[in-house]
Amino acid sequence: MGLERQLKGMPGRMGLSRSEVELRCRYLDWHTEDATRLNARGPEMEAVHHAFVERLYAHLDQFDPIAVILRDPATLQRLKRSQLDYYRRLWSGPYDREYVENRLRVGLVHQQVGVDLKWYLGAYRLYLDHMLDAMLPPGEGRDTFSSLLKAVFFDMALAIDTYSCAQRQALEDSEARFARALRGANDGLWDWDLEQDRLYCSERWAAMLGVGRDSLGEGSASWFARVHPDDLPGLRQAMDAHLRGDTPSLHHEYRIRRRDGGYLWVLVRGVAEEGRMAGSQTDISERKASEQKLRHAARHDPLTGLANRLRLDELLHQALSRRQRPGAREAALLFIDLDRFKLINDSLGHAMGDRVLVAVGQRLSRCLRPGDHLVRFGGDEFVVLLDDLACLADAEQVAQRMLDSLHQPLRLDDHDLAVSASIGITGLLLDGQAVDTLQAADLALYRAKEAGKAQFARYSAELQATAQRRLALHNDLALALEREEFELHYQPICRIDGDRHRIIAVEALLRWRRDGRLESPLQFIPALEESGQIIAVGDWVLRRACRQLRRWQLAGLGELRCSVNLSSRQLLQPDFAGRVAAILAESELAPASLVLEITESLLMQDSAETLACLRELAVLGVRLALDDFGTGYSSLGYLKRFPLQILKVDRSFIGGIPDDPELRVIARAIIGLGHSLGLEVVAEGVERPGHLDFLHDEDCRYAQGYWFSRPRPATALEPLLRGECGFEGEGDLPGGIEWLQEQQQGSTPA
Repeated sequence: MGLERQLKGMPGRMGLSRSEVELRCRYLDWHTEDATRLNARGPEMEAVHHAFVERLYAHLDQFDPIAVILRDPATLQRLKRSQLDYYRRLWSGPYDREYVENRLRVGLVHQQVGVDLKWYLGAYRLYLDHMLDAMLPPGEGRDTFSSLLKAVFFDMALAIDTYSCAQRQALEDSEARFARALRGANDGLWDWDLEQDRLYCSERWAAMLGVGRDSLGEGSASWFARVHPDDLPGLRQAMDAHLRGDTPSLHHEYRIRRRDGGYLWVLVRGVAEEGRMAGSQTDISERKASEQKLRHAARHDPLTGLANRLRLDELLHQALSRRQRPGAREAALLFIDLDRFKLINDSLGHAMGDRVLVAVGQRLSRCLRPGDHLVRFGGDEFVVLLDDLACLADAEQVAQRMLDSLHQPLRLDDHDLAVSASIGITGLLLDGQAVDTLQAADLALYRAKEAGKAQFARYSAELQATAQRRLALHNDLALALEREEFELHYQPICRIDGDRHRIIAVEALLRWRRDGRLESPLQFIPALEESGQIIAVGDWVLRRACRQLRRWQLAGLGELRCSVNLSSRQLLQPDFAGRVAAILAESELAPASLVLEITESLLMQDSAETLACLRELAVLGVRLALDDFGTGYSSLGYLKRFPLQILKVDRSFIGGIPDDPELRVIARAIIGLGHSLGLEVVAEGVERPGHLDFLHDEDCRYAQGYWFSRPRPATALEPLLRGECGFEGEGDLPGGIEWLQEQQQGSTPA
């Protein structure tokens, strides 16, 4: 930094404002008279000053620290001339701002050439002593004052040294604290002269890069050449923004090359001032690595290490963007769900289930190409994003490879596990379509599950329409009970004795009149089961059937029984038997008049809760019937284990008789089995006289089917119950098929 440039900022750093100068003058009791007196005698002091300058430099030459500076004759003469000018101005003034700046310049020059303060002050003492000789006559007083000057200037030097020492100590302490802080912060320092393009970097700055300071060079090019090419524009923009005054300081993160060729993440901070910019640089590689780990953890599944749903969203957005470019190839999404995975968790525990998921993820990954993505969507669900396909049929080939890979037994510890999956396939759907890609793949997966699992299915618009219908069905079903849209139809169960057939019971069948039309039970009963509404609706059916049966009994229509179908969800309710007892008491119906029908599939569950509930019902006096016997896989032991009284032969065995000899054999065996176990056997699906002849020959005395009557509302069935008309097979029951069609269309029966 030049002398004039350094001098320019000195008054401000010293606090030497105009008011400060005036304060010092008042403290010294300086007045204009003082200036006048000095100005008046200034010219006569010229010879005195010449004599003093010679005396001063002769005296200084006796002291080695000063004599070194004075050995050059040219320097000596220049200093003497400067010294004379200094003393002339001391006497002649004027004592203005220029005077102050001149005195500061003289002091700064002496400091820069290395004149210690004690020599500087000693010269002032010699000057005053010389002035005493010139201005005062010799005598005791003058000599005493000379001695006093010596003591005073000695004290002044000590006082100034004390101030300086204390300030140096404070500065050293501050610098030590700063140095300790820098060591603790492990930061590197840099100082850049913008005008001269000279860059200073500290040892720590260089050590971060594994290089020495000497290898860095002196210009900024050595710095910027090491910045990662992707980060250099951002660093320059941050610096330029600060230099323009757009930002209060430089604060920027970037990568810089180490000696080994790797890159280090650093944070640079700095401030620009008076043509320089200086600051620090901090190694933030560990923080960046932690941030990277957190970003990775946020986008990956901790169990399998695969990408998760958040990452899938990003991948899908990227793939959709690529699909919109000209010439883009096909892309597809596969939604994979393991079949019966819950069974593994329930039987072997969740820890084993987790190992299965990891192994499945590894097998699926081996079926993919580089660039494809496997995602764990959640639970036992995986999603695959296939990009750059020639056609969507290629996605089916990948799906088949996955199915084949999973088909191989999985060996874990001592267990050989059979794992299969269902897969839904769809192409990427662009924005604006009715469904998004994930939803489309999920719909296709649902179709694969419905078709029997362990296979793949492809999305079509019909799947979406089916899903919308299913949603509408569930929504309407949720309100059907409240809207009183449910109704019961009843189908007779008859005792057949030769040509005489007598109604001994009815089966209550649930119907739903939706928008004036009857919905098929095959559609809405499974939906009730799936949603759990079957519990509330089942209670409504029981209550309505018991009340209707009791009304018929009180009307003199005989000791009729009524059969009601049960759901597995109902039987698993802890208070179901108690609710049945309450309904019977409320309707005043004898327990023996109620028959509760359970399916063979429900019987196969063989849970302790189901068995306990059935036994409670049997103790209550309610009769139990096994419906659809022969369609499941139950063993004969179930028939004795459960408290059953009635066995119903499924219509699939009766319908082909007498034409199908195999069905005749099966039906005969079931009827014989029921009789041998002491059960009452009821044949379902009786629609032709030949069915009646077969049942008569096999001594099966109870039958149910369209030959007697289709299911009808209570009022429409009452004429048959009263004996006012014959059965449909006899052509005597009014309405027949025409009546059924009217019911389907919502018309009121005749």
